[in-house]
Amino acid sequence: MTITRLLRLVARASIASPINLVLFSLFVIVVYMHFRPKPPVTLPTDSAPVVFRTFTPTSLIEFNGQGDKPVYLAVRGKVFDVTPGRNFYGPGGPYENFAGRDASRGLACQSFDDEMLTKDLKGPLDDLQGLDEEQLENLGGWEERFLEKYLVVGKLVAEGDPEAPK
Repeated sequence: MTITRLLRLVARASIASPINLVLFSLFVIVVYMHFRPKPPVTLPTDSAPVVFRTFTPTSLIEFNGQGDKPVYLAVRGKVFDVTPGRNFYGPGGPYENFAGRDASRGLACQSFDDEMLTKDLKGPLDDLQGLDEEQLENLGGWEERFLEKYLVVGKLVAEGDPEAPK
């Protein structure tokens, strides 16, 4: 056996060995994974920008979550978009009677009864008279929670207020 023949035999045996084929296959896979084209990044679709606006009780009532409408409610004159909490504030939720309404008195009193809601939508806003210190503190806690969690989309003014939409 000549040296040339021996080298060919060794070369053929070492290149074609099963371990070398496995290692080469892994190398090819790693190179492919590293250099393959990346799928294009898809940006999340944002909802339409919300414009801060002025609401009256009659214009706020339409934002009660019925159909495709967002769910808004007011606390101390601030109107919050609580649509992300639709399960709580939307139709069928435990706080659904506050949707599209001023929820200040009901939240302060921790009551979901209909008598906590202003009956005369064209009358003055609830000035929260008659609430004790504990109820006002409770309302402040709710307001803080809403400010942390939800977007303020407007303010609530009485019908006939100079700032009321025409």
